[in-house]
Formats: sequence, structure tokens, C-alpha cells
Amino acid sequence: MADETHRPAVEIRIATSEADLAQVRHVRREVFVEEQNVPEELEYDELDATSVHLLAVTADGTGLGTGRLIHGADALKLTGVEGRVLLGRLAVRKAARGTGLGADLVRAIEEAGRERGARELELHAQTQALGFYERLGYTAEGPVYEDAGIPHRTMVRVL
Repeated sequence: MADETHRPAVEIRIATSEADLAQVRHVRREVFVEEQNVPEELEYDELDATSVHLLAVTADGTGLGTGRLIHGADALKLTGVEGRVLLGRLAVRKAARGTGLGADLVRAIEEAGRERGARELELHAQTQALGFYERLGYTAEGPVYEDAGIPHRTMVRVL
């Protein structure tokens, strides 16, 4: 159960400034590269330049979480499904886990997808996070596969 009473006030916004994008990179580096040992060259890719990045920040500007939305031609190329976008790189710093921030970020990314005409959202969940996404209405599809040495499964939700 999320404990939102222990979460500082957080704003979730689209990261557009260099400072916001630096926070996005910092959160992803901390969670994926440092905690989960994802090789840095796999964490950052060419899709970062064309994706919409959402950033959760405290009142003092500290980044607590992030996620990206791949949309348009990039999403179509990756999913093969017209009207489907991709949620990726969802990361919440340790101190903010269990507060509901991850779910809030997913909902914000879904909304950003809807604003761009999406009818479905696909994500590639680490298997340890399947229950989290199922509670948010996502359904697993296909087999488990490895990405960056971590077991994943594709999940989809109609928006």
C-alpha cells in the first residue's frame, strides 16, 4: 500500500529545460546504472532525444522519479501497432519508493500519451514489477525475455 503521507509535495512535469533533463539522467543513473548494474551504454540511447521525459521533483527541485514516453514514428517502428506508445525508463529513487510516486508517474505518462493520440500503451516491465503494473491495469503479453541482463515481460493497457 502506498504511503503518500510520508511523501514530500511533488510536482510531475515534462522535462524540457537542461536542468530538468540533467535531473532525469541523474535519477536514471542512480536507479538503473548504480543500483541495478545496467551498463551505462545501454541505459541512454538515441530514443532519449525524441522521447517525452516526465520528471517528479520536490519543491526544492530535487528529482525523485522519471519516466519516458516514446511516441509517433519511433513507437510505431518499435511496436508495429498504430496508436500504441511506449512507456520506458520508469525510475523512482529509493527514498520515494512505496509512496505512490511510481503510480503517479505512470498515470502522467499515460496522459501524455493520450494527448499525443495514443489508444494503447506498451511497456517492458522487469518481472519483479509485474504486480505493480497489473494493479495499474496492465496485462502481460508473450514470454519473459532478458534486457540488460534483467528478466522482462511486455505489458499493454488500453488507454
